[in-house]
Amino acid sequence: MTPFLPYGRQSVTDDDVAAVVAALRSDWLTTGPEVAAFEADISAWAGGAGVATVSNGTAALHVAYAAAGVGPGDEVIVPPMTFVATASSAVALGARVVFADVEEETFTLDPAAVAAATTERTKVVAAVDYAGHPADYDALRTALDGSDALLLADAAHSIGAAYRGRPVGSLADLTTFSFFPTKNLTTAEGGAVATTDPRLLKRARRFRNIGLVREADELRWPDEGGWHQEVHEFGLNYRLPDVLCALGRSQLRRLGAFLARRAELVARYDAALAELPGVLVPGRREWAAPAWHLYPIRVLDGRRREIYERMRAAGIGVQVNYIPAHWHPAFADLGYRRGSCPVSEAFYAQQLSLPLYPGLRDADQDRVIDALAAALRGASLRPAA
Repeated sequence: MTPFLPYGRQSVTDDDVAAVVAALRSDWLTTGPEVAAFEADISAWAGGAGVATVSNGTAALHVAYAAAGVGPGDEVIVPPMTFVATASSAVALGARVVFADVEEETFTLDPAAVAAATTERTKVVAAVDYAGHPADYDALRTALDGSDALLLADAAHSIGAAYRGRPVGSLADLTTFSFFPTKNLTTAEGGAVATTDPRLLKRARRFRNIGLVREADELRWPDEGGWHQEVHEFGLNYRLPDVLCALGRSQLRRLGAFLARRAELVARYDAALAELPGVLVPGRREWAAPAWHLYPIRVLDGRRREIYERMRAAGIGVQVNYIPAHWHPAFADLGYRRGSCPVSEAFYAQQLSLPLYPGLRDADQDRVIDALAAALRGASLRPAA
């Protein structure tokens, strides 16, 4: 039977398995040497930024917002075209989320919308590198002229990408990564926070470790012995264990190859779909070297759901990424309304992600392309037996 093709899939090798087994057989399952080594490896991809690994991508956002001092009374600007965690993790700290629309073509945060939404209460502006294409960070910095707000890059899709020749991880005050299985490398579950600011890095590492303070020169009470530790500000246990860091280190050695294969597949999609009626291929800016976590096409003429269902019936695991964050009932209950971010909402009505992962063979991709063309023609599609 013809296999189902998911929109994303991890790529795990014998080397990855061996790295995990070695960690399991070591003296450290968590908070050991693999953690620091993985953080150093990520730093090399992030322009030398300091790194704090965490348990998942949502935790990375929560830790980054906490490091930035986000709390009640603060505002955090977020684009709607993102997974809901970019917004909900700020709400968890008591902030008010302000949704600002995205730009046409890249569907990343619009600097003009940021400038219009920024107030004296704005604490953080969170840009999202949608599909792996970096946001326009220089323009976002300009939009924040005169504001004390920090710029955060939600780079869950874009580790290994570059903006005007500079690596993602070095572009914003804080950067968050995700290592979920469908991402550009995986630790099964995991994430990281990167920053070039030592103060923010210290706060991030402390928050992900329950807020524990052990440094002798920072203790508030007399040191009672080698066991002494204090909590000055509450944090959470968001530590990423050595076993998963070992997997991440092994995966990271192949990140360049992963990105190159994704770029090859994107080029093949671009060539095959350029003249296909009824769809638009993803845009990009000349200054960007995307990491291509997703391949998001736009299905025209109101046919997105029809094409989604036809492709799924043919065994092609297309996906929609994402429901605009402000449409979720949790935000609707807080007073957010549809229609407030028209570019994001129009894109959502058309968006469809085609399968994209390093293990996707050319023949599998050809099957996706043929199925899409047939679906657009209205042909009946069923998986081959």
